Parts: sequence; C-alpha cells; structure tokens
Amino acid sequence: MTMSDSGSGARLNYVELPTADVVATRQFFEAAFGWSLTVFGPAYAGTVAAGAGGTSDLGLNGHGDDAPAAPLPVVEVDDLEASLAAVEAAGGVVTRPIFAFPGGRRFHFREPSGNEMAVYVNEPG
Repeated sequence: MTMSDSGSGARLNYVELPTADVVATRQFFEAAFGWSLTVFGPAYAGTVAAGAGGTSDLGLNGHGDDAPAAPLPVVEVDDLEASLAAVEAAGGVVTRPIFAFPGGRRFHFREPSGNEMAVYVNEPG
C-alpha cells in the first residue's frame, strides 16, 4: 500500500524549514529556482501550489522557539483528531498538542526513530 492509497486520507504535503531570516531565505529560493513564495506574516512564507486546498510544497518558519529544529515533514489529513489518536496508538509521542494557525490546525509528534513530524488539517478561514 502506498501513501496515496492508504484509505486514511493522509498524504505527505510539504516540508517546513527552520530559518533565522525568512526574507533572505525566501529571496534565495525565488532567485535560485524561480519559485514564488507567499508571505503569510513576518516569520512565515511558503510556496502555494495551484489546485484544491492550495497545498504548499515548502514552508519557511522563522518563529524562533516555535520553529522546527530540523526540516519538518508535514502530513495533511482529513480528520485531525482521528490522526492524533492513530499516531498515539501506533507509538508516536506528541511533542506539540493540537493548535490553530492561519489556514488550519495541526500537532507535532516524534515517530519511534525520533524524527519530528507534523500533521495538519486544512481549514480555510
């Protein structure tokens, strides 16, 4: 079974990079690859793909203590609470409980090898 046919609606959506300087990092990716990053605030920018849900491929997080310590894979789901229960039942350790952000809600967890990931549900405002 692949990620796309698991039946859970879960799909790897984007990777969030920690950054000390969102503006400089955004300008780098725009110049180096021709990407267009949307600025969501002074400490966050990301690419936004066309299509349903406006999914993002790359996020730049400059939120200091809230920024990930390493690249953060983010999984999009249809039911955040059910995914939280499934992650915990499978042995994941929640590192940030569910919280809201512009565009949705998410939580962070560590899988058994110690990698931190996030799970979110898109809830446009």
